[in-house]
Amino acid sequence: MLSVARIRERFAAGAHGGEVAEPDAPQAAALTPAAVLIPIVKRDSGMTVLLTQRTAHLRDHAGQVSFPGGRCEAGDASRIDTALREAHEEVGIKPAQVEVLGCLPEYLTSTGFRVTPVVGLVNPPLNLHLDDFEVADVFEPPLEFLLDAANHQRQKIEYDGALREYWAMPWKDYYIWGATAGMLVSLHRFLCDECA
Repeated sequence: MLSVARIRERFAAGAHGGEVAEPDAPQAAALTPAAVLIPIVKRDSGMTVLLTQRTAHLRDHAGQVSFPGGRCEAGDASRIDTALREAHEEVGIKPAQVEVLGCLPEYLTSTGFRVTPVVGLVNPPLNLHLDDFEVADVFEPPLEFLLDAANHQRQKIEYDGALREYWAMPWKDYYIWGATAGMLVSLHRFLCDECA
């Protein structure tokens, strides 16, 4: 089982730049900069990852499971600041509660975003306050489940006449897929020479 100390050690030790692109993602320069927080919550029963279910009326990724996050704004000093600001606005996680460990490779989406996944350890209690315009629900799958390669499914869908592949990891009544699942696979690849 992966420990908090081991996660800190992996981020302290290595470079983790580069990028991961979905099929049909535009060139990076044409994409909108964004950042998400991958909030690893330190629960007494084990580490979890806080995920959101987006509301059905949003323009981008409506109804999908996602990390707290969004577009970079002019006032953000860095992608880390974007991720922390968005997590506070969307679910009420205070930046002071987050121990930022580092960033995973940028994730280039076919929907037009260049996303920086910021990984942070979060100390409870969370005292969440959801932005009900953007967030319909939150839930916390165990980190151990999300990092287990046996739960990483490669799915296919026909879209605009082409067959596209994507990652998925169903958990209970939630369907974690697309960019969110892809970033969790990146987290697995970075952390898990020993996870499975």
